Amino acid sequence: MLKKHLTLVFIALGVVFLAISAYHYPGGSDADPTAVGYNWRHNYVSNQLNPVAVNGMANTARPWAIVGVLLFSTGFGVFFYRFSERIKVKSAARVFKYLGPAAAFAAFLVVIPSQHDTMVTLSGTLMLLVFFYITVFVLKSRLLGWKIASVIFLLFFYATFYIYYTHSWMEHMPVLQKTLHLVKIVWVLGLEYFTRKEDFEHIT
Repeated sequence: MLKKHLTLVFIALGVVFLAISAYHYPGGSDADPTAVGYNWRHNYVSNQLNPVAVNGMANTARPWAIVGVLLFSTGFGVFFYRFSERIKVKSAARVFKYLGPAAAFAAFLVVIPSQHDTMVTLSGTLMLLVFFYITVFVLKSRLLGWKIASVIFLLFFYATFYIYYTHSWMEHMPVLQKTLHLVKIVWVLGLEYFTRKEDFEHIT
């Protein structure tokens, strides 16, 4: 029973630990360096991972955040591996089976402050590639609702990364970051629970 729900368990635990981390965050953001506590509108998840909070205090949220990111990333790695088993096209299955977990591992390495920007770029690039492949297979399936949802998700993912790398509308980026994570969770869990191997068997 637990094996069936591993993706959900890891992601849910990751969210719980990140929420606990936010509670312990001393304070400060780019919008207000002197603020007290974590502001869901102005703080990034990465603020929870730095040894020192933006307001200059020792960041007691960091240990909780590291565990949260590890669990969260593991959940996505498990999903990619399991999704690969639904695809009979071997070249695509290898993309999901190997590049997916690699992207998830790179996403975890953002916990290293000196490697944050590099790992964001690496994990983001790999994620975009894997999500694109998944969307292609969903579009080839007969899952009409998931076709629409996948296209919308992929466009939102690309738009968020465009904003991040062009530094456009950066004042909205902390909210977009969390919204992207939420949408990604819903999309991945939806594919996990509401698609089957039979949905992709006709795709060659």
